[in-house]
Amino acid sequence: MKKIVILTGAGISAESGLGTFRDEGGLWSQHRIEDVATPEGFARDPKLVQGFYNARRATAASARPNPGHLALARLQAGWPGEVVIVTQNVDALHEAGGATGVLHMHGVLAGALCAACQHRWHAPDEMRVNEPCPVCHAPTARPDVVWFGEMPYHMEEIDHHLGEADLFAAIGTSGQVYPAAAFVSQVAAAGASTVELNLDPSAMTGQFDETRIGPASQIVPAWVDDLLRSRI
Repeated sequence: MKKIVILTGAGISAESGLGTFRDEGGLWSQHRIEDVATPEGFARDPKLVQGFYNARRATAASARPNPGHLALARLQAGWPGEVVIVTQNVDALHEAGGATGVLHMHGVLAGALCAACQHRWHAPDEMRVNEPCPVCHAPTARPDVVWFGEMPYHMEEIDHHLGEADLFAAIGTSGQVYPAAAFVSQVAAAGASTVELNLDPSAMTGQFDETRIGPASQIVPAWVDDLLRSRI
């Protein structure tokens, strides 16, 4: 049975109230990416960065999965083959919606990381500047998220799944952030079918076999329904 690999981006969580860094008037619009989402920004002003992620963590904790998240969990449960979800999102809405085995290539807001010993633990609601690591006690705790200029997580495992994919879907992605933006060309070269589901066409729309445009809460459940009907 066909293996499905799904990449999700900020667009699938936007209808749950989590803004993207391209939204006007949102949290991201109040800061430069260089100041709050790079290692250099954290080194310059750790108080600003910790406060920014404390606010994001609180917003994500109160968010609820929308029909798009629920539909993907339903696909995992109902599809006779393997369904792998890879997400660029740092929220836990896929898991809250019932999905399992989600690969968070950009980390998670609920996690803390020691920059000294690489220990990971569940982040407190409010991370402080010079927060100590519970293992090595170095005052080097940071959010366990991948900043611009850093290597995404799980790339070896993700590459393995992409190499086995029969169908690749990108949902709510801009097609502007690498390496994820290159996944469609990678799977297409290996012979997989490809589909994009997005509110607007992305920078990579022309590379997909099929494109469905609309809100994720509407087009993702409809796509899942089509797939599950196709196996009958």
